Amino acid sequence: MSSTTPTTPSPPPASGPVTSLTERRKAETRMEIARAAAALFVRQGLRATRAEDIAQAAGVAPRTFYRYFAGKEEAVGPLYATGAQRWVEAVRAAPAEVPLPQALEDAVRHTLTPGRGVSAASWEWVRTLIRLAEENPSLRRVWAEVCQASERSLAEVLAERVGADRAPGGWARGEKNERGEKDERGERGDGTPAGQVTAGRLPYGSDNVAALARLRFAAAVAGSAVRAAMEAWAAGDAPPEGPRGPAALASANLAALRDFPWGDWTADA
Repeated sequence: MSSTTPTTPSPPPASGPVTSLTERRKAETRMEIARAAAALFVRQGLRATRAEDIAQAAGVAPRTFYRYFAGKEEAVGPLYATGAQRWVEAVRAAPAEVPLPQALEDAVRHTLTPGRGVSAASWEWVRTLIRLAEENPSLRRVWAEVCQASERSLAEVLAERVGADRAPGGWARGEKNERGEKDERGERGDGTPAGQVTAGRLPYGSDNVAALARLRFAAAVAGSAVRAAMEAWAAGDAPPEGPRGPAALASANLAALRDFPWGDWTADA
């Protein structure tokens, strides 16, 4: 392990909506196991840690551990996912009138600046866990899966922003559809409010593969800019604050993409 490996800070807190009491308890158990796994990985390394050690540290039986995770590497997945989810939700919360490049950069500053939900000490956990992912193929797969899931979630958010002023069939309020009908009410014949986007679906016809591809590509571009910044910061010894911290690095990467044709995904949709 690196000489900069932390031994005492608390890992990042959990976040994200949970609906029922049962689901909340499951989420809490998953996160307790994840925290225990991270603490052991940071303290004694991945190789020296067994799934049984994690279960004991989390205060659960080994069979409970395996009910939630297939192996010890997967146990830190919820911690990886927490930061990614926080960034996507910050993009989602940006006002519709804010240009997308600014919304992405503002979300990065909101989620990657120490003290805004995650302490500087917890960032040292993040550094170590990303380093471990670089060193271990199994953990690298978990990290990659979280990044891919984050890109899919971001694509859904982009679809919501694209569809904010469009009817579900792909035509805007006041526009004529393929039958020459106007959407004066902001609704379609089925009464669905204009601009409503079902989670995971585009605000166009479901057969618009080209639009889906462009949205996913845009999400991959933005997600890769942030992921590359995180991995570059974790590979060094710079503090989490300041011009060499993850927020500054990610903001610089996104700033380089300001001329990216973000709006072109709607062309010919």
